[in-house]
Amino acid sequence: MATLAETRRADMFPTLSSAHIERLRAHGDLRHFAAGEVLSQSGEREGRMLVVVSGAVEILRATLSGEERVTLHGPGEFTGEMSTLRGARSLVRIRMHEAGQLIVIDHDNLRRFVQTDSEISEIFMRAFILRRMGLIETHGGDVILVGSHHSAGTLRLQQFLTRNGMPYQSLDVETDLSVEAMLERFHVAASEIPIVVCQSKKILKNPSNAELAECLGMNPEYSDATLRDVLVVGAGPAGLAAAVYAASEGLDVLVLETTAAGGQAGSSSKIENYLGFPTGISGRALAARALDQAQKFGVDVEIGNSAVSLRCDRRPYELELSNGHTVRGRAVVIASGAEYRQLALPNLTRFVGVGVYYAATTVESKLCTNEEVIVVGGANSAGQAAVFLAGSCRVVNVLIRGPGLSESMSRYLIRRIEDNPKIVLHTRTELTALEGTDHLERVRWHDAVAGKDGERDVRHVFMMTGAVPNTRWLQGCVPLDERGFVRTGTDLHAEHLLAAQWQLPRAPYLMETGVPGIFAVGDVRSGSVKRVASAVGEGSISIQLLHRVLQE
Repeated sequence: MATLAETRRADMFPTLSSAHIERLRAHGDLRHFAAGEVLSQSGEREGRMLVVVSGAVEILRATLSGEERVTLHGPGEFTGEMSTLRGARSLVRIRMHEAGQLIVIDHDNLRRFVQTDSEISEIFMRAFILRRMGLIETHGGDVILVGSHHSAGTLRLQQFLTRNGMPYQSLDVETDLSVEAMLERFHVAASEIPIVVCQSKKILKNPSNAELAECLGMNPEYSDATLRDVLVVGAGPAGLAAAVYAASEGLDVLVLETTAAGGQAGSSSKIENYLGFPTGISGRALAARALDQAQKFGVDVEIGNSAVSLRCDRRPYELELSNGHTVRGRAVVIASGAEYRQLALPNLTRFVGVGVYYAATTVESKLCTNEEVIVVGGANSAGQAAVFLAGSCRVVNVLIRGPGLSESMSRYLIRRIEDNPKIVLHTRTELTALEGTDHLERVRWHDAVAGKDGERDVRHVFMMTGAVPNTRWLQGCVPLDERGFVRTGTDLHAEHLLAAQWQLPRAPYLMETGVPGIFAVGDVRSGSVKRVASAVGEGSISIQLLHRVLQE
């Protein structure tokens, strides 16, 4: 199969015209470099882009067998990919192949330029995105994950790396012959997996998301003392929409995300009812595009650290993070979303990641190819998962408590489920037990229609049942409804405003909470429509209202 570098080379590595180069001269410094001079090391936060005026620049990447060339940039070409725009660490090494002159554009000027010059911005953004995709496709970069498909920790790390668009090489202790030598090289026992080799030298044993993000240098550097215009908690569709609109209108925005951009929508295999994508788009692709767009407008995105508490008794508001840092903002957009409800089943937590999953992406589907699986839930996310899994699994059992799907699922998904011989719908059926040793081996369920219990040798169950809001960090700050979702606008009654000590003569704006300048959007908001389109709409609308608050 042809690679991106072969099919899209002109877009990945375009040559700028002399007019383009003249425009770029005003935004950088023209400098001479000698042959063999190293311009950037893999792992460094270089953050600058280099435009070749004369000479040649070599781009190198680390592999298990050593270093190999990605490409050679000649006159009119330029370095960089998405980590350059984001201000994260470099994934490649850059070296002068032939002596010559380069225009050196620092990170701030690069960001400013892509926001102001639409013509060259389009060239840069397309190239940056495709180059990152190319590194992912070829497993480029210096990150190696050593794990096992029987390990919940391995699956978590695979999900984190994949959903965050980080190129990595994956080795399985049970199938890859090179693993033993790798473990000996780094003095690690097989019992200590999963491990991540970061920057070809640092060893992390079953790291947390935050530890991995720190080692990979995924996040931009900034000072806790910085006062932001807007803090956005959550990088799902609602949070990213808010960030894009706020930054495009000149506001200083910091987005905080625990796992990966996209939220629940980011784990959807295919979204087909979102306006503008007639053939559908995966949640991961949609989230990646939105994240790239946000970074183009200068949004800082922090991945891996979660919000612990919000101090909302005084302004500017302060948000305490799980890494102990505190960030400050003049306004806050709560877009922390919701997670699937956990069923009250014995042994459930024991099998999470080793037979029980809360997402159905290519990462999980590889674990159950040609097997029988179960999807629990009757909403659109469950329908999308069932249809997706039917493409590689032998049988997909869909279990719902109700009499049918019509009240909770879009009609196009229902039709696909009805027409797919691999998908079997079990109405008024509930799981009652999960059994196994190191991995899920069988399940038990109760069929209320037949009035009997059943048992099935199934090793993979996908849970997509209901929604529980991510609002634990908000307790005592903003009014919540009886289910823990954030009350906003007209859902705030007199007693709620009194408890929140609302003191302004005006009523809260639409999507504003009981605390002035703190908004809630998307799935976390009480009464919201649980759809991607409505989440994007709420995120964008909240910024228009937030402008009014900042002017008060």
